[in-house]
Amino acid sequence: MHFVIMGCGRVGATLAGQLEDSGHSVSVVDQNPDAFRRLPSEFGGRRVTGLGFDRDALTQAGIEEAHAFAAVSSGDNSNIIAARVAREVFGVGKVVARIYDPRRAEVYSRLGIPTVATVRWTADQVLRRIIPTTAASEYQDPSSAVSVVALEPHADWVGTEIELIEERTGTRVAYLTRLGKGMVPGARAVLQENDVVHVAVETDRVAAAQRVLAQPPRPEEED
Repeated sequence: MHFVIMGCGRVGATLAGQLEDSGHSVSVVDQNPDAFRRLPSEFGGRRVTGLGFDRDALTQAGIEEAHAFAAVSSGDNSNIIAARVAREVFGVGKVVARIYDPRRAEVYSRLGIPTVATVRWTADQVLRRIIPTTAASEYQDPSSAVSVVALEPHADWVGTEIELIEERTGTRVAYLTRLGKGMVPGARAVLQENDVVHVAVETDRVAAAQRVLAQPPRPEEED
């Protein structure tokens, strides 16, 4: 598949290298030609000097054949404009824009433009490390009705079946992080020590699910 990335900062260069390592073709667009020095030395994709929302630059980058477009420059406005051009002018099915202002990110998400709110993501990751029981939001659908959050259960939940955890928290376990590696558990799988549980849950029920798992299971919640 072909991918077009706008912005060759650390994020853009890292994305380009990872995508190419996975066997995909990649084009990177940046208005500063010196930025391409951040790309891996072995990078074989296209380097296009220009504005990421300029049609000619995007055409040179192969936007018409792109499977996806990522706008990850340092400017919120540029990223949103570029994402809209890629989607609305060139019909790219998958677009994402990096946004620093979380309030604006919510607005654009509701308009159907997928965004990554850098400040909010960073804050969530910090909170997760300094307050272990804090639910770290990893994803929200455009309507904000459903969230995927990471929960760290109380140690007494170890040995509990995933099916029971779902029943007691009113969530669906999307996956576990076990020993640093993601895995999709079956309903009869059991929680192990130090597992991080990533659940899909209605956003207004996040706090309730968090409270349940942060405490030892009640007697009726045990096997």
